[in-house]
Amino acid sequence: MEFIKTPKVENVRLLDRFNVRKPIVGTLYLTATHLIFVDPAGKRETWILHMHIASIEKQPLSTTGSPLVIRCKTFLCVTFIIPRERDCHDIYTSLLKLAHPTDIEELYAFHYTSPDDMPKHQGWNFFSLESEYLRMGVPNAHWALTQMNKDYEICDTYPKYLYVPSGVSTPVLIASARFRSRGRLPVLCYLHNTNQAAICRCSQPLAGFKARCEEDEKMLHAILKANPKSEFMYVVDTRPKINAMANRAAGKGYESEVFYSDIKFQFCGIENIHVMRSSLQKLVEVSELKNPSMSAFLTGLETSGWQKHIRAIMETAVFIANAVEDGISVLVHCSDGWDRTAQTCSLASIFLDPYYRTLHGFQALIEKEWLSFGHKFTDRCRFLESIEAKEESPVFTQFIECVWQLMQQFPCAFQFNERFLLTIHDHVYSCQFGTFIGNCEKDRLDLRLSERTYSLWGHMLNHTSEYINPMFKKDYELTNPVLRPNCNPQVFRFWKSMYNRFDNGVHPRENIGDILSAMTDHSTSLEDHVILLEKRVKSLLKLLGKSEDTLKSKLQGLVSSESLYMLCELTKGLSPLSGDGGHAAANSAQTASPQNSKTVNNTSIDGSAVGGDNSVRDNEVRRSDSESGFEDGGSQMSKSGMELEGIEEVDSLQDSPVISQSNSLDNLMLEQLELEMESVAVDWKTLRNIKQCSCAAPFEHYTKKHHCWKCGNVFCQRCIGRHIPLPGHYAQRPVPVCKSCYKEVKHSPSVNSFQSIQTLSPNTPTAPV
Repeated sequence: MEFIKTPKVENVRLLDRFNVRKPIVGTLYLTATHLIFVDPAGKRETWILHMHIASIEKQPLSTTGSPLVIRCKTFLCVTFIIPRERDCHDIYTSLLKLAHPTDIEELYAFHYTSPDDMPKHQGWNFFSLESEYLRMGVPNAHWALTQMNKDYEICDTYPKYLYVPSGVSTPVLIASARFRSRGRLPVLCYLHNTNQAAICRCSQPLAGFKARCEEDEKMLHAILKANPKSEFMYVVDTRPKINAMANRAAGKGYESEVFYSDIKFQFCGIENIHVMRSSLQKLVEVSELKNPSMSAFLTGLETSGWQKHIRAIMETAVFIANAVEDGISVLVHCSDGWDRTAQTCSLASIFLDPYYRTLHGFQALIEKEWLSFGHKFTDRCRFLESIEAKEESPVFTQFIECVWQLMQQFPCAFQFNERFLLTIHDHVYSCQFGTFIGNCEKDRLDLRLSERTYSLWGHMLNHTSEYINPMFKKDYELTNPVLRPNCNPQVFRFWKSMYNRFDNGVHPRENIGDILSAMTDHSTSLEDHVILLEKRVKSLLKLLGKSEDTLKSKLQGLVSSESLYMLCELTKGLSPLSGDGGHAAANSAQTASPQNSKTVNNTSIDGSAVGGDNSVRDNEVRRSDSESGFEDGGSQMSKSGMELEGIEEVDSLQDSPVISQSNSLDNLMLEQLELEMESVAVDWKTLRNIKQCSCAAPFEHYTKKHHCWKCGNVFCQRCIGRHIPLPGHYAQRPVPVCKSCYKEVKHSPSVNSFQSIQTLSPNTPTAPV
């Protein structure tokens, strides 16, 4: 807070780069974590996290005020016109300090508190390196776990648990580590489950022009022998060959073919971090063009070279995956083995293993290839002021885009959607969670991040429904276990949802994925509701002594509305389907003749009187008892209700998890049935043309719209953050509802009775989680 000189500035104008003549006037607030612009007229808020700020530009003073341009790592670009130059300067200097803290413990994650009471340990225990290798079948006869790096003495940027060929001795491992840059010796990162071909990773050798290490040669030969079915292996150097040759002058370089027998070398031409940083900057400039012509946009996109770099990464990963699928082991490295190596090994694993295309599997892949094996997130994302600008590079952003490009070619192969990728990308830079802080596993242990910060995976677990791909097919991995992407230039697309995410007018009105997801949820809700209604109908038929065949014959050929009236006619006063809450049924029962009255006219299902005196009610109960087949010999009906003895228990009373507060589990009140019918929204409001939530929060293209499963209206995430089982659902699975519906269901008799019965009856079915 000591950096904040001016916490509030009024009459600030926010420029729309597509409509500069109509700025938005509001108030600018500067807090310890965010820069907030509030538009009182449009009821709109723009929140900018300090850690997301990439650059701040204070432009020359104009007649309208002092312009301040802020560019974010999430590709948001905003321009504020601040009336007074002094206020603009104060905001500018404050943001320079707040966007780049001097100490790592000043990052947002160390001060963030979860608003939904999520425990800090949630998510930190989701991944275990040993468990992931066990899933791949390691250790086995050819690969073994070594403990030599348990104190990070051999390589401080590697994980403590390393998997190496089982026949390699410790001196060979140590010598190989010394011969490799940063001590990053060759280790296993992926093993094919059928042909035993492996993907290993390391850094470049310290070969220079003539240097040689026999132990390193033995190490690579051991990797080859760990795959008995192959006569050779590949060493994939992801760099352009000219770059690798230049590194030889610094005493590094690449392996000599003279010393490494039975090995084929492949250079793949992925540029270094400096070229990638420059390419992204040019891409951002193209994305920020106000009114570009088609020629200007395409020329700028081509000049940036961004998609060319994406294609180079994809082609390298395809080469690795094809080799492994053919039963040939591959050793991958770049310079230090933590940038291009992580990109290509991760993508090749996704091509080969369907597990990594799931929500949990993708998180495990990031934990293994990026976090455990030491991608320098703190440096590449430039979290701190002390980090040099030349260390910053969009390495992880490129990986995320490569996965997105893959999803465009195989939309049914991935369990997660585009929003899942964008959320991970944004939180890498936000430092809101401790998951990506630090350059390696050792850094995170030293900072005790699992004790002091929240995990991104725990946060995303609470919002899993937002990240599900509605087009995902579970059996896709059986028909297409290996993905073979097309790397032709015309296949690659410009990802406008990433680079133009915050620009209005360049996106479709609705996200097709959100529409499909809403349709899936709506169908699930109705199907669950129908199951419960079918149980209720069977219950009523049994109480009436009617067969299901009789009902089917009556309903055959009728449309849905006619079917409802027919069911009402069959069940008379018992029908919960009347829209007046059962009063119509009661009134019809009062006027009905004794010859036409069925079962329990003027009586609710639990035997309580709806209308009329007790004598009339008792006569009707006796008559309905006889006509329904429930005579004194088979069952007894008392004034307090129906006690079913000596007959089969009604299916709905056995199976349904929603029952009344009656002392007997066999009783079901009419009001309860009515509540079940009204608790599920049959019609859901369309997502089209809904521009804001009821709380006035605007819906942007990247904002997910949520349906309340009870009322069917559309809300934002904040207004629908509660989940509760609905009385009208058979499965009793907690579903999202709005705040008002949550209170209504929470205090309804059905929920209270369900909770009380659950404690009294251990045989009552429990709701699935």
